[in-house]
Amino acid sequence: MAAAAAAALLCRAAGLAPGPLTAAGGRRLLRCGAAAALRDRGAGTLLGGAGGAAERCPSRGISSDQRPKRPLTAYLRFVMDNRPAFRDKNPGMSNLELIKKLAGAWKELPASQKQVYEEAKKTDWKRYGEQMAAYKAQLTPAQATALKEERRKLLARRRSMRAKRELSLLGKPKRARTGFNIFLSENYQESEGISPVAKMKKLFDAWQKLSPSQKQPYMQLAQDDKVRYENEMKSWEAKMIKLGREDLVRSTKQSLKKKPAETAQKAGTAKDSSGGKKAKLKKSEE
Repeated sequence: MAAAAAAALLCRAAGLAPGPLTAAGGRRLLRCGAAAALRDRGAGTLLGGAGGAAERCPSRGISSDQRPKRPLTAYLRFVMDNRPAFRDKNPGMSNLELIKKLAGAWKELPASQKQVYEEAKKTDWKRYGEQMAAYKAQLTPAQATALKEERRKLLARRRSMRAKRELSLLGKPKRARTGFNIFLSENYQESEGISPVAKMKKLFDAWQKLSPSQKQPYMQLAQDDKVRYENEMKSWEAKMIKLGREDLVRSTKQSLKKKPAETAQKAGTAKDSSGGKKAKLKKSEE
């Protein structure tokens, strides 16, 4: 996460479009039931049994972590090569200032020197193509399908995270809290439990045992917070409309969802009315 965010920031600082980035380490491994492949990060090998478990889990013995990594862009290669020297010359400089300085140095770099990084990128891309071909050749159809699904979910999570970050940058108000949320925040620190999950369970049980009169103060606070949220959302949505971001306004989204249902309802009403008219005509003819 942090590595991907830093790399994206580097690209933006240089005025480049950030490409697909892969954060090193800490990735989710494929799991099939209780059978899980354990990754030895130092050696880059997968540990685990074979046999029946491997047959039940089509992706067992291979993970997307083994997928060849996309080469760095010429700009990011320049940053990796020069960041230590820039840091030594500017020890008191913040990371953001250092990134801006590196981006400026890249823009001013003569074309002949940039070409060195471009050529290195081309060489890496050629090797990457060969590695990808070898990687895909070792996959069975079941493994290829399983890894494709894993990648689809990963990309969906990334899109979701980008959308959340965008809403945060745009200052979208925090959702209203429920009575239980407020009770939880007030009592979590003092709650006993060997783990966060144990604390949550204990507090949930305690909430369930509260009488309606004991819950009432929390429910009132929740209602007040709901009013706060609605007022803040109205102001925020008005701001989004001015910015041309009607797609983030709730009423727009709700109307888009309702349109198909409303169309079907209108069609049904029209059908009923036409059926009634036909019946009346038939009666008059008789």
